[in-house]
Amino acid sequence: MIAKAAGLPADEVVVDLEDGVAPADKDEARSRLGDAAARGTLAVRINAVGSAWWQDDLAAVAALRPDVIVLPKVESADHVRAVIELLPEDVGLEVQIETARGLLEVERLAAVGGPLEALVFGPGDFAASMGIPVLTIGAGSFDYALARIAVAARAHGLQAIDGPYADLRDPDGLRRSAATALAHGYDGKWVVHPDQVEPVNEAFSASPEDVERAHRILAASDGATLVDGDMVDVASKRLAARVLARAATRG
Repeated sequence: MIAKAAGLPADEVVVDLEDGVAPADKDEARSRLGDAAARGTLAVRINAVGSAWWQDDLAAVAALRPDVIVLPKVESADHVRAVIELLPEDVGLEVQIETARGLLEVERLAAVGGPLEALVFGPGDFAASMGIPVLTIGAGSFDYALARIAVAARAHGLQAIDGPYADLRDPDGLRRSAATALAHGYDGKWVVHPDQVEPVNEAFSASPEDVERAHRILAASDGATLVDGDMVDVASKRLAARVLARAATRG
């Protein structure tokens, strides 16, 4: 799986040392980090602060020096600072918001700064924390959590990333989940299988029609005017500029 992931057209590959690895296999998983690679960003998800493994994970990561460390189940700014103190230079940090307590603290987490680059929503553990009666990671209603995380991220210049949708038999559900995240201003979404990469990339890429319309809006006269039947003004031009910026980023 590590070898296959290295060639996937994903913006980021996250090598997991946490929930995807049984406790008895933690040492072996760390020993395989040297095999990891990615076409884009290479990340390693370590175990949560306070677990029996997180410091050993960071020591192993120091030898690999990936682009990013992902810190799960963050519930306080002290968790983030504890990792930053041990983080190798020039390695970025993403933190996962996965519990009710973590969401309650999200503004303080986002304000830590330093190597912090992104806030990542963890829908599975969050649903469990909230008592949401679903059995699929990514199923449930998360509008409030998605919005609050996005606002905190944007206020502090961070990316906002949605977590995965785990039902591999439900591509339409994946697309709906991605569309919901995009509607809240998210920059991307985690996937758990290679077949999910393309539909998620499509969901977060501006369509040619949207790009053309954004150009027409930017070319419109200043002040309030009509473009394609819609009233547009300076706020509309800001929206258009963001669409074109996203299109440029997606390539």
